[in-house]
Amino acid sequence: MSESMDLSGRSVLVTGGTGSFGRRCVETILSKFKPDKLIVFSRDENKQHEMSQALNSKVYPCVRYFIGDVRDLRRLQRAFKGVDFVIHAAALKQVPAAEYNPIEFVKTNIIGAQNVLDAAIDSGVKRVIALSTDKAACPANLYGATKLCADKLFISGNVYAGENGTRLSVVRYGNVLGSRGSVLPFFAGLRHRGVLPITDPRMTRFWITLEQGVEFVLQSLAKMEGGETFVPKLPSMKIVDLARAVAPECRHEVVGIRPGEKIHETLITEDEGRHTLELEHHFVIEPEFEVFWDGDRHRRDGGKPLSEGYSYSSDSNPLWLTIEDLHLMIESEHNRLRNVSSGATAD
Repeated sequence: MSESMDLSGRSVLVTGGTGSFGRRCVETILSKFKPDKLIVFSRDENKQHEMSQALNSKVYPCVRYFIGDVRDLRRLQRAFKGVDFVIHAAALKQVPAAEYNPIEFVKTNIIGAQNVLDAAIDSGVKRVIALSTDKAACPANLYGATKLCADKLFISGNVYAGENGTRLSVVRYGNVLGSRGSVLPFFAGLRHRGVLPITDPRMTRFWITLEQGVEFVLQSLAKMEGGETFVPKLPSMKIVDLARAVAPECRHEVVGIRPGEKIHETLITEDEGRHTLELEHHFVIEPEFEVFWDGDRHRRDGGKPLSEGYSYSSDSNPLWLTIEDLHLMIESEHNRLRNVSSGATAD
């Protein structure tokens, strides 16, 4: 995929801006561009305070901190005034928590998504790109189902955006190395016990670093026409290989998969494959209902239709991470965390 859109001189808002992705996204934008305004929208005042200490307002006068919840449409409408681009990263995402608190996930992930796109259209935001997850493809749990619904809302939002110019697209990718709630810090935290719980030794997952995720979202923001879902080509890894990379001295105890969990993950289903284009480094899932869609740009960029029956799943992926690859990724993540804890930030 080509370079990111030049965000210098633009006004950008990141929902969930104090989360793992949101913070790295803000830091990346500040390191590469000179935005007119960069708005961190989130509901956690403490995280905003901590972030404002690291990203000093004297060094980064363009950064604004806006306390708010995507469940609150009026607050979003106020925050979106004069904004050019929105990166929607706010979500509730813990699978077990979703099963026990379903309506809370519906309020944030579905109703919140509707509020974001309504506020964007009403405020004349030019582009909105929303983060999705592999769990939205053939969802087996409530979290995945809420994200699939949100994806559908953003895609269909292009229909009633009408002629005001707002365009909305989605990015879908796999598990993020080192993000809050991921298996990497979970395994690292249990290493001292000498035993790591393995849900199923056959389990595989797609894997992406936080930095790669941010770069792909910014590149997709530049490429989007409105209505497509961007999927990066990612390596797969075996859960048992990750456990060996994190703690080679630990034995494994098979505990069984959790409710709503899959043995393998899917990024593109066979049904979606029928209207998906493959490019060198990513896929583009085109909208199934072509009321507003003209996908010539992605074809001009070299996009080719997939073969009949194609699906993109973590177990049949041709690209795999070895234990050595995982070692390098983990070491890089540890170095990043050390830099963050010592006060170093992107500049």
